[in-house]
Amino acid sequence: MEVRGLGQLLAALAAALFVRAIAGPGPALLPPAEDAEGDETDAEAGEGGGGDGVTPVTIRWARITCALKNKRGEVARFLLSNVSGEAKPGRLLALMGPSGSGKTTLLNVLAGQLTASPSLHLSGFLYVNGRPISKGGYKIAFVRQEDLFFSQLTVRETLSLAAELQLPDTWAPERKERYVNDLLFRLGLVNCADSIVGDAKVRGISGGEKKRLSLACELIASPSVIFADEPTTGLDAFQAEKVMETLRQLAEDGHTVICSIHQPRGSVYGKFDDIVLLSEGEIVYMGSAKEEPLTYFASLGYQCPDHMNPAEFLADLISVDYGSAESVQSSQKRIESFIEAFSNKALVTEGNDPIAKPEESEFSSKVVQKSSMKQRRGWWRQFRLLFKRAWMQAFRDGPTNKVRARMSVASAVIFGSVFWRMGKSQTSIQDRMGLLQVAAINTAMAALTKTVGVFPKERTIVDRERAKGSYALGPYLSSKLLAEIPIGATFPLIFGSILYPMAKLHPTFSRFAKFCGIVTVESFAASAMGLTVGAMAPTTEAAMALGPSLMTVFIVFGGYYVNPDNTPVIFRWIPRISLIRWAFQGLCINEFKGLQFEQQHSYDIQTGEQALERFSLGGIRIADTLVAQGRILMFWYWSTYLLLKKNRPKYQTLLPPLEEDQNSK
Repeated sequence: MEVRGLGQLLAALAAALFVRAIAGPGPALLPPAEDAEGDETDAEAGEGGGGDGVTPVTIRWARITCALKNKRGEVARFLLSNVSGEAKPGRLLALMGPSGSGKTTLLNVLAGQLTASPSLHLSGFLYVNGRPISKGGYKIAFVRQEDLFFSQLTVRETLSLAAELQLPDTWAPERKERYVNDLLFRLGLVNCADSIVGDAKVRGISGGEKKRLSLACELIASPSVIFADEPTTGLDAFQAEKVMETLRQLAEDGHTVICSIHQPRGSVYGKFDDIVLLSEGEIVYMGSAKEEPLTYFASLGYQCPDHMNPAEFLADLISVDYGSAESVQSSQKRIESFIEAFSNKALVTEGNDPIAKPEESEFSSKVVQKSSMKQRRGWWRQFRLLFKRAWMQAFRDGPTNKVRARMSVASAVIFGSVFWRMGKSQTSIQDRMGLLQVAAINTAMAALTKTVGVFPKERTIVDRERAKGSYALGPYLSSKLLAEIPIGATFPLIFGSILYPMAKLHPTFSRFAKFCGIVTVESFAASAMGLTVGAMAPTTEAAMALGPSLMTVFIVFGGYYVNPDNTPVIFRWIPRISLIRWAFQGLCINEFKGLQFEQQHSYDIQTGEQALERFSLGGIRIADTLVAQGRILMFWYWSTYLLLKKNRPKYQTLLPPLEEDQNSK
C-alpha cells in the first residue's frame, strides 16, 4: 500500500509540473526596440501589404565559406568558397547553378536557416543596410520547397489563423479581415479562398496555389526580405510562371526577393533583375540578368545561340559534363577559367566596395533591433485559436475517420465471430483472457499507428510556426489533446459496442461501460505515446518503424504472455509502464469478478476471482488501473513537451573568417 501511495503521489506531482509547464508564460522574446513609435509605424504599415509599408533592406555578404569536415576535423569539401554578393530592395535576385553548386546552401546561410551540424564550418560576413547583423535581426519570409499545411483547413482559414496569431492584438477584427482579403487578392488566391488545402488523400488546391499560399502566410509579418527555395519545383510551366510573377510583383512592391532556381524557362528568366551563377561552390557570374551575362560570356568566347533559352545556355556552360573523362576534364577547366575571370573582374571594384564602410541610415538600427515577431498573444487566446484549428482538422478529416471507423467495425466483427458467445466452461477462461488481450492490443495499435503516421509532418509545421513566434508549445499541446478527445473516443466505443454483445462478455450495462472506458483511456495513452515517438523520430518512416517495435515490448509484458510474478527482476519495471498490461488487467478485473464457471473436477477454477489470482491479476481495483493509465498518458505527454522544446531546429552560426582573426592579433 505504501508503494502504491508513493506512486500516486509521484503521478500527482508529475501532472502538476506538466500543467504548470503548459500553462506558464511562453518563452521570452527579444527586447523591444527602443523606439516604440517605430513599432507602431511598422504595425500600421503592415495593413494592405503595399510597398509603402515595407522597410527597404539591402543585404550584402562577404567571403562566405561553408566547409564540410570529415571525422578527423579536416576539410573534406567546400560547399561554398569565398562567396560575396549583394541583394537590393525592389529587385528579384536569382541564385542559379547546377545541382550541388551551393545555391541552396547560400540561400539558407543568408536566411539564417542552415541546419546546425558539427561537421560544418561556416564563416564570413553578413550586412544589412551596411551594418553587421546576426541571424534574425530583420523581418524575413522563408518559403521552403515543401509546402506543408493543415490539410482540412481552407485557404482563407489558413491565412486568417496565421493573421490572428501574428498580427497585433490592437488591430480590430475588420482590419485583419481586410488585410487577409488583400493578401488573397494580391497573390491570386481569391478563386480558391474557400477550397480546402488538401493533401495526398484529399484533393485540394494546386501546387502553384499552395506555393502562393506559403508566400501569403509568410507575408503576414510584413517582411523586408523574401527567400524562396526552388519555388518552381514540382510545378508545371504555367504554374511556375505564375509563382515567379508573384515574386516579381513583391519585388516591385519594395521587398528584397532572393530565390534559388535550377533551370528556369525563358519567360521566367526574363523576370529576374539580378542573378548569381554558382558552380562547385564558387561564383562564376554575378550582376544584372537578361542580356548582360550573355554579353559577359560572349566576351570570354562563348556566344549564346539564337533562339536558345538563355537560362539553358548558362546552365550548360557552368555544368560539369560527366559523359567521359575528357569531357569532365575540359568542362572543369572551362569552369575554373570562368571563376578566375570573374574573380579578377571583382578585384577591380573591391576597393570601392561599400561593405567595408557601414552605412548609417535612419532605420538601420531599428531593423537590427526588431525581431520577426515580438508581440506574443495571450496563453488563452493562443489556446482558443489552436483549439479551433485542431478541432477542424480532426473532424473534417473524412477519409482517415472513415478508415478508422471501418477498421474498428471490421476488427470487432472478426474478433466477435472468433469468440462468439463464450460460455462458462473451463476452456472459456482462456478464451476470455485471449479476447481481452486482443482487444487491448488492437485498441492501442490503432491509436498509435494513426498518430505516428501524421504527427511528424505536423511537427514540422509547428516548428516553423514557433520559430516565427506565433505561439508557445503549451497552448498547442493542450489544444491538441482536448480537441481530439471526442473523435478519439468514438472508435474505441464503436469497437466495444459491437464486440461486447457478440462475445457475450459480462452482460451488465455497468460492466460494458467500464469496458469502454478502459479501452478509451488506453487509446488516449497510446496516442500520447505516438506523439512522443513522432517527436523523437526524424521522419514519418522512422516513426512508423519505432512505434510498433516499442509497442511489441509492452505487449510481451502485457500480463498474458508472461506472468508478472515470473518476470525477470531486471525487466519488472516494464510491466509498470506498459499501457497494454494496465488495460488488460483492468479488462480482466471487470470481466472476471463475480463470474461462476462450470466445475467438472475438484481442481477446476470455480470463480472469476480464482482465475485472476492464477494469472496474478488480482488484488487491485479497476480505478487503480485507470489511474495507472492516466499516469502513463501524462508521462508520454510530458515527454513530448520536453522533446519538442529540446529539439527545436538549430541553425549554424556565421563566424568571422579565420584570416580575420589572425590579422587582428
